Amino acid sequence: MVEAAGYRVASVGIDEAVDRLSIQGAASALWVEVDSDGGPALDRLLDRIEAEAGSGRFPAIVAAPAALIDQVAARIADPSVELLVDATAADRMAALALATARRGETSRLHDIASEPNTVRLRQLSDEVSRIAATLARLSVGPATPAANRNAAAASGEVPAVAIETIRQVIRARRLRARYFDEELFADPAWDMLLDLLQAEIAQHRVPVSSLCIAAAVPATTALRWIKTMTDAGLFKRRADPHDGRRVFIELSREASEAMRRYFGEVGRAAVI
Repeated sequence: MVEAAGYRVASVGIDEAVDRLSIQGAASALWVEVDSDGGPALDRLLDRIEAEAGSGRFPAIVAAPAALIDQVAARIADPSVELLVDATAADRMAALALATARRGETSRLHDIASEPNTVRLRQLSDEVSRIAATLARLSVGPATPAANRNAAAASGEVPAVAIETIRQVIRARRLRARYFDEELFADPAWDMLLDLLQAEIAQHRVPVSSLCIAAAVPATTALRWIKTMTDAGLFKRRADPHDGRRVFIELSREASEAMRRYFGEVGRAAVI
């Protein structure tokens, strides 16, 4: 696929990759294909990728199976790294296009309009646009009158929310899939907010893999949303003190208070 896009591929094993990066002069992108747990060698490579991506040296793509979500996500947080989980051919083409576009090299990509996966690729493009639009709205905040927000903040009172209320909402949302195509109601941001609020009330920790399941969308899409929600200040990453290869996701203080105030305001109204 990469060669068909007009790029030259230099391939090395995971064990050799860190040394190769040390002598690599330049690259349009770095692609890491993981099919099993590479242990310390994989950890070193992912740490190096995170550092290189953060410095802007080159964009990176990491493709891995669902079983390795936690290990990969624990070390890759930079938004310029595309994470793919059990990716399709269209997912891979979209990731390559996004990565190389960051380097201003889209002109080298071949015309994919004739590819059989064009529809899926366009859907992925629409998804990225939807995420960007959502983040723009989040940066402004909810359309609540400023006086009301200020009064609520000044009171310092955050309504208590019963965990059963959150569980009922989550059950109701999942029940829709019995009667309609689940993709009609895909709303990963809200599903993850609900799951994290439920975990916070129950005092449970949520690893990345579990949150991806709660999002009810493909894992690659869920990972994009986790990154964007983290960048927006709604989610926080917290390292697992007992396992250096895992991180937990939790609500930020502001997001937690906003969710609790929301449920306090809607009361017993049906929230789905």
